[in-house]
Amino acid sequence: MELAYVLIHCDLGAEVEIIQDLSNVSQIKEVRGTYGIYDIFCKIEAESKNVLDDIITNKVRKIPKIRSTITLHWIPSQGDR
Repeated sequence: MELAYVLIHCDLGAEVEIIQDLSNVSQIKEVRGTYGIYDIFCKIEAESKNVLDDIITNKVRKIPKIRSTITLHWIPSQGDR
């Protein structure tokens, strides 16, 4: 199982619409609006790195009104909790 967190910066006022779009992706296990530089974060779980990459590239980053993303992917050799 592969896991990543994606931080999303979007157009002002588009947060609710984007959160609804992200909620329709079955591999996105958590999505929340946030305060600060990033407007939304989501947690993605996928069966492989290839599937994870596809979800981020083709399902998350292509949602209209998303300006930029930062993906946090864990390092296997640095902790397991």
